[in-house]
Amino acid sequence: MLDHIEGSHHILVKGGSERLLVVPVHGTKPIKVGLLKGLIKDAGLTNDEFLMLCYRRER
Repeated sequence: MLDHIEGSHHILVKGGSERLLVVPVHGTKPIKVGLLKGLIKDAGLTNDEFLMLCYRRER
């Protein structure tokens, strides 16, 4: 859930948790693969869990 925005960074927080996830948002510029992998790891998700959330279906 979006907690707040600081400049071009969106600060996300999971309800009931103090853990933050900082996602850079720079217009139409895509997030690079290494950063995306790091964000997935920091969010505590596996690659399959991330893909299920993206596509809303089982792989």
